[in-house]
Amino acid sequence: MASQLSTKHLLGIKYIERKDIELILETADQFKEVINRPIKKVPSLRDTTIANLFFESSTRTRISFELAEKRLSADVINFSASSSSVNKGETLLDTVNNILSMKVDMVVMRHPAPGAPSFLAGKIDANIINAGDGTHEHPTQALLDAFSIREQLGTLQGKKIAIIGDILHSRVALSNIFCLQKLGAKVRVCGPATLIPRYIGELGVEVSHSVEDTLQWCDVANVLRIQLERQNIKYFPSLREYTQYFGINRSKLEKVKKDIVIMHPGPINRGVELSSDAADSPHSIILQQVENGVAVRMAVLYLLADRRN
Repeated sequence: MASQLSTKHLLGIKYIERKDIELILETADQFKEVINRPIKKVPSLRDTTIANLFFESSTRTRISFELAEKRLSADVINFSASSSSVNKGETLLDTVNNILSMKVDMVVMRHPAPGAPSFLAGKIDANIINAGDGTHEHPTQALLDAFSIREQLGTLQGKKIAIIGDILHSRVALSNIFCLQKLGAKVRVCGPATLIPRYIGELGVEVSHSVEDTLQWCDVANVLRIQLERQNIKYFPSLREYTQYFGINRSKLEKVKKDIVIMHPGPINRGVELSSDAADSPHSIILQQVENGVAVRMAVLYLLADRRN
């Protein structure tokens, strides 16, 4: 296995190799042991300064990154666009250059514009980690999802993974497809035809519009929320109808002839894509995903910091 990442940035799963993914997951195994010790901190990134630049609202991802950084003993700067000079017309590049002038080594960035982290990576010297760019990619979510599946099933090779819900507006779906396929899994997307991109079949995934059939097919169901904040037209008649046809509840799970794993990147719209009795069932590893997110992000930060040397 490789001992170093092939890239100095994490801009998307599309741009990294299988050996990079495997190295991150193996390193995350070690950090998961660390965060379950009584003393959860290691000095790996002491004297490294990391700026968290979030130009979009975030709770889980921002907190997960901040906790991962502090567990590694990094110095952390948190930036929120809502309380910054961005509101006064400052450009993205000016904002970042001002922060870098304070001797920042790494930047974790979430931005509504697809490609914003890649733009920055071509302009500045710091390591860039994409924490979600528009409807493009969310690489660390895909990595923690893969880590969680591997932890549950032992391997992803040959496993059948379904991604169910709003595929069209989801950066999680695209990163997951790239990651799962690179690790040898079979991928199916499922949802209303209006919420599945026309190009999706070109990525080598199966497409289904039947949740019942998909649940029977899969080993893992990764359920995505309806992203109403990104929708400027109606893609389905009503949330009630969406829930009836594409929502997952205990009744649908009880009809499945085998045990399957239920996942969700959060936040859950309970009673829409997942009922509480499904989200909180023994099938669910949603809380394990949250825990694993810290270990995986520690691994990413640690390995990218090594590329600076």
